[in-house]
Amino acid sequence: MPAVTLSEVARAAGVSPATASRVLNGSSRTPGPDIAERVRAAATSLGYIPNAQAQALARSSSGLLGLIVHDIADPYFSSIARGVQSAARELNKILLLTSTDGTPAEERLAVEAFTSRRADAIVLAGSRSSRSEDEPANSALLRDANRYLANGGRLVLVGHDLVDPTHRGVSGHGVSGRGVSDHAGGAHPAGGSSPVLVEIPNESLAYDLARDLAGQGHSRFVIVAGPEGLITSDLRVGGFQRGLAEQGLPQAEVLRAAFNRDGGFGAGLDLEETVRLAASAGNPCCIFAVNDRMAMGVVAALRHRGLRAPADYAVAGFDDINTLEDFIPGLTTVRLPLEDIGRSAAEAALTGADPTPAFGDVVLRESTARTA
Repeated sequence: MPAVTLSEVARAAGVSPATASRVLNGSSRTPGPDIAERVRAAATSLGYIPNAQAQALARSSSGLLGLIVHDIADPYFSSIARGVQSAARELNKILLLTSTDGTPAEERLAVEAFTSRRADAIVLAGSRSSRSEDEPANSALLRDANRYLANGGRLVLVGHDLVDPTHRGVSGHGVSGRGVSDHAGGAHPAGGSSPVLVEIPNESLAYDLARDLAGQGHSRFVIVAGPEGLITSDLRVGGFQRGLAEQGLPQAEVLRAAFNRDGGFGAGLDLEETVRLAASAGNPCCIFAVNDRMAMGVVAALRHRGLRAPADYAVAGFDDINTLEDFIPGLTTVRLPLEDIGRSAAEAALTGADPTPAFGDVVLRESTARTA
């Protein structure tokens, strides 16, 4: 059965299609109440379904919020998404969600898709990549983000600013600060706004973690990190190494792997001999995995080889994802209020308010307790 058209509604109400459109699509130019009621009654009787795209054009608002994350199955991103969804619901907006596997090329496609659907705002959450092979995709993402902003959209970045390859790195460093578009060498078109950055203090929190682990008496460290050039991972590695140096401890060996549970599992297998030797020498190794999923993989791998934390080694993560509630041993980590971060980012995107600065704190648990 063919859909009822706007022209049919207009004919039944005895008005022009333009008048029917103004009534049903929410234009600010509305006819008198009697005419509007007649149009609505005709639409109801005929079973007319309004066109969302036409409504967006008439209202200059689609009522849509786009959310771009790396992996919705990752509790880090699902917690952020829960906060974004909560804020969107309270503000009567519909959330569109897409997962990208964390590549700037996929993120650009997501920005393009949300732009074409006239999303009122976009929240882009996750790490950026400073790898040279990602320069073309980073440039394309920056270009499309600026185009979206120039056409009246709002963009909020959770974690890091967009990468401008012409500046050899990430621009914009302040919480709630204006992003790379303010100084992108003319890349930002005139007439638009700039992205808002909700920066997560990865470097300083990793520094705090190193300090607290040293305070527990640990002195031999290994870092299980993501691929070099993944900015979140690199900041956490840098902060942790700085914390060790300021405690008078040697720099930790860095073992790089995929930024997920499987990467941590593989790294854990590679660390078996190191862990055994350190334990036999009476100075157990303390492993810092730069996110909780990697830490969980490390623990699973070493348990598979008969090694237990904290008896044979210590281990710490970062993020305090919700799945840690049932994880044994209790994992030392850095707690981030991920749901609150998502809510604040969504409110900033939809209302223009300044987001609440992100914060975190070290949580010491059983996995790093000294047993001797």
